[in-house]
Amino acid sequence: MKNHFVSFMKNIFDSGHAEAAPLEEGQECWYLPIFGVYHPKKPDQIRVVFDSSAQFKGISLNNVMLTGPDLTNSLLGLLTRFRKESIAVTADIQQMSHCFIVREDDRNYLRFLWYRNNNVDDRIVEYRMKVHVFGNSPSPAVATYGLRRTTQAGEGEFGEDAKQYVERDFYVDNALKSMPTASEAIDLLQRMQGMLATANLRLHKIASSSAEGIQHVGFILGKAKLAPQPEHTIPRLELCGAVLATEVAELILDELDIKLDAVKFYTDSKVVLGYINNQTRRFYTYISNRVERIRRSTQPEQWNYVPTDQNPADLATRSVPASLLKQTIWLTGPAFLLRRDGGPCTTKETFGLIEPESDKEIRPQVTTFVTDVQPRSPLSPHHFEHFSKWTTLVRAIARLMHIADCFHRPMRGTTGSCNGWHHCTVPRTEDELSRARKSTFRCVQQAAYASEIRSINKGEDLPRVSTLRKLNPRMGEDGLLRIGGRLWNAKLDKNGRNPLIIPSQSHIAIFLVRHYHEKVKHQGRHFTEGAIRSAGLWIVGAKRCVASIIHKCIRCRKLRGKQEEQKMADLPADRLSVEPPFTSVGIDVFGPWTVIFRHTRGGLANSKRWAVLFTCMSTRAVHIEVIESMDSSSFINALRRFFAIRGPAKQLRSDCGTNFTGACKELKISTENVEDDSVRKYLSDQGCIWIFNPPHSSHMGGAWERMIGVARRILDSMLGDVGSTRLSHEVLTTLMAEVSAIINSRPLIPVSTDPESPFILTPATLLTQKTDVLTAPTEEASTADLYRRQWRQVQSFANTFWRHWKNEYLATLQVRNKWQSNRPDIQEDDLVLLKDNQAKRNEWPMGRILKSIPSADGKVRKVEVMIAKQGVARTFFRPIVETVLLLSRKDMDK
Repeated sequence: MKNHFVSFMKNIFDSGHAEAAPLEEGQECWYLPIFGVYHPKKPDQIRVVFDSSAQFKGISLNNVMLTGPDLTNSLLGLLTRFRKESIAVTADIQQMSHCFIVREDDRNYLRFLWYRNNNVDDRIVEYRMKVHVFGNSPSPAVATYGLRRTTQAGEGEFGEDAKQYVERDFYVDNALKSMPTASEAIDLLQRMQGMLATANLRLHKIASSSAEGIQHVGFILGKAKLAPQPEHTIPRLELCGAVLATEVAELILDELDIKLDAVKFYTDSKVVLGYINNQTRRFYTYISNRVERIRRSTQPEQWNYVPTDQNPADLATRSVPASLLKQTIWLTGPAFLLRRDGGPCTTKETFGLIEPESDKEIRPQVTTFVTDVQPRSPLSPHHFEHFSKWTTLVRAIARLMHIADCFHRPMRGTTGSCNGWHHCTVPRTEDELSRARKSTFRCVQQAAYASEIRSINKGEDLPRVSTLRKLNPRMGEDGLLRIGGRLWNAKLDKNGRNPLIIPSQSHIAIFLVRHYHEKVKHQGRHFTEGAIRSAGLWIVGAKRCVASIIHKCIRCRKLRGKQEEQKMADLPADRLSVEPPFTSVGIDVFGPWTVIFRHTRGGLANSKRWAVLFTCMSTRAVHIEVIESMDSSSFINALRRFFAIRGPAKQLRSDCGTNFTGACKELKISTENVEDDSVRKYLSDQGCIWIFNPPHSSHMGGAWERMIGVARRILDSMLGDVGSTRLSHEVLTTLMAEVSAIINSRPLIPVSTDPESPFILTPATLLTQKTDVLTAPTEEASTADLYRRQWRQVQSFANTFWRHWKNEYLATLQVRNKWQSNRPDIQEDDLVLLKDNQAKRNEWPMGRILKSIPSADGKVRKVEVMIAKQGVARTFFRPIVETVLLLSRKDMDK
C-alpha cells in the first residue's frame, strides 16, 4: 500500500494538481485528512481520498460549503435511453474532478500534509490542492457545470448531437449511449473526444457491444534490416530484431502525440525471450550489449511469445510481392490482437534460458568462495543451538580453543604438527575438555544471570525477585557461579557442597538432561536428576525441566509410552433407535467345544463345534446358532437360519474375522472401504449394510463381547451337569437355545422393589410377548373376543417394553466409564509405535500414519499405519489404542 500511495501522490504532483502551500501567517485555512482506499476488484489500484467530511470541533468543510444545484441526469432515464438502439457504447472522463481548477483565494481550504518532495524519508510539509477534489460536496455540481459549458462552446464545431450526448447521456463522468450503427457510434465518439480535448478533458475506457467500435488494429510502421556479414547465428539475428523493435517503438512514442496505455512486444524466438528475462547468468559482450539496450527501454514483462505463423515480422524476411501483402497479416496483425482477453500469446509466462550449459553466448558459471572475517565477538549461547549433544558441543569448543591457542602460540622453538591454523586429529585431553566445559558454563551463566553476577561482585544482596536468592550463590575461584547454600561444614567435595548453577531456560540445560538421562539408560526423573546432582550441577527448576525432556524422549516413549486413546465416542444410532428386534445386529463367534460325532468299535469319534452369537443392538436380545466349522460356508448357513427365524436385518456389525470376510466374499460384498459412500450405497441396494470394525479393536465390539462372556459363564455351568461324554451336537444345540433364553430373560435395568411396579424389562418381554407361562382361560370365549384380547395383550407388552426402554434403559447408557477427556488427534505423517501381541515391546515396529480417519464427532479413533518389515512396506488398519505416539508431525517440523 505504501508504494501505491506514493505513486498516486507522484501523479498528483506531476500533473500540477497540487502545490506547496505558501508560508503566510494569519490566513484562514483548512486541513484535509488523506487516506487510501482500494476497490475490491482492483487490488493494485489505490484512490487517495481527501476527507472533506472530517470534523474539527463539530465542523467539517462540507458543512460550510454550498453543494450547488443538482445537475446530474436521472439514472433511470439514462438507463432507459441506453437500451434504445442496438450498438451500446460506454466511456469515462479521466479524473473529471481534477480537471477543474480552484481559485487561488480558495485553495487554502484544501490544504493537506505530506512528505517533502514525495520522499517518505523526508520531513512533512504543507501542500494545497489546485483542483477540485473527489469528496468535496460541490465537486459534482462544479464538474457537471464545467462539462456542459464545454459542450455549449463546442456545439458549432462538433455538432448538436455531441452537446446532447453530454447533457442527456452522462451520469457525472460516465457516459452511456446507444446508436443504430457502429459507424455512427465511432463518429460520435471521435467528435466527443475532440470537443472534450478543447477543455483538457480526456474521454477514455471506451467500450462497445460492437467489435468495430473499440477493437481495431492499425498498421503504422514496418522496418527490416539485412543480415550483417559475416553471417551471425540465428539467435543473434533474432536478438537484433528485438533491438530493432525497441528502436521502432521509441520512434513511434516520440513522433506520435498519443498517450499509450500499454506497449507490448512479440517475438517467435524463445531463446531471445530467455536472454531478456535472464536474472542469473552472464553473457559475452555481443549478447550482453544488446540485452542491456533492450532492458534500458523496456521491461521483461512487456515481451511475449508468438508462433511463427502468427508473426507479421516473419514476412519481412521473405520474398513477398507488394501486391500480395494485403492478403497477409502484415497490415492487420494476428487475429488474437482483436480479442478482448488478448489471446493465449498475452498470458503471463516465465521464459528461462534454453540449454544454458551448451549455449556458447552464455559465460560458464564460476563458483567463488568468499571468506568474511568478522570482528572478534565473545562466545554467545545462541551458538550452542547448532549442536544436538553435550559431548559434541564440548569437543567442538575444546578443538576450537586448541586451534586458537596454536595460532597465538609463538612459532619460534615449537615442534610438532599443532602450529597455527590446521585440521587437528589429535584427541583432546581431559584438561582441554574440562576447560571447554567451564567456558560453556561461564557463557551461559553470564547471559542468564548478568545482574546477579554484578551484585555478587559488588558485595550486594540479590534482588528479592531473583530466582537465585534462596540458593545464596557465590562466585567460585574458577569464575563460575556456584550455590552457597548451608552445607559448608559438610564433609563433601567441592561439587557436592557447591554445585554449579545452570539456568533451565538455556539450551545447555537440555543438553545436560539428555546426556545424563542416556547415561542412566533412560530411567525416570529421580535417576536422571540424581545423576545431574552427582556431577556437581544444579539446574534451576530441574524437576520440571527433566520431566519435560523425558516426556519428549523417543526411547522412553518406545519403552514406556502409553498407548493412544480418545474420548469415548457417542453411541451409534442403531443402539438408540426404536426398531423391531434384530433390525441392527452384532455378530461374533466363540468356542470351540468337543462333541461326540459317532460311536465306533474302538470308542467314540469326536468333533469340534463353534457358536455364532447374534445380538440385537437396541433390545440387547441374543440368538445363538451352532456351526460345525469356522469356514465361510458354515457361517452363511447359520446366517440363513438366523434370517429365517428372526427376519432379515438392515445392518450387521462384526470384527474382521476370516469367516466373516469370507462370507462377504461369498455374498459378493467387498470388505474394503465398507464405510465409503460409494460402497455404502451399493450395500444399501442389497438391503443390508455390513460394517467391520478395525482389526484388534475388541473394545469397539463391546455390545457382543459382553454377551459372549455371559453366554460362556452360563454354558460352563450347564456343561458341568451334562458331562463331556454325553455332549453331542444335538445336546449342544439344545443347550445354546437354553442359554439364549436365559440371557434374554435377564433384566436390562435394576429390578424395582416397588410392589406397584412389577414389570421387569427384559429382551424376552418383547420377543415372546409374555412374562410367565400363560394358563388356559377359565371360561368359554368366542373366537373374535379371544383374538381381540390377544392382539391387545401383544400390543400392551410391546408398548410397555418400549416405554420402560426409553425412560429407564437409555438413561443407563449416558455415563462414560473411561476415556472421558478429549485428547489431541493423531495426524498424518506422525511417527508411532504399532503394538504387536506376538512380540516384546522393544521389538514393536515403528510406523508412519498414512491416513487418520475421523469419526462422526470429528475425533480420530482409527488410523492407517505403514510399517517396513525386512525391506517390505506393509499397511495396517488399526484403532488408535494399538499405537504409541513417538513424534508428531509438528515436532518433526520444529
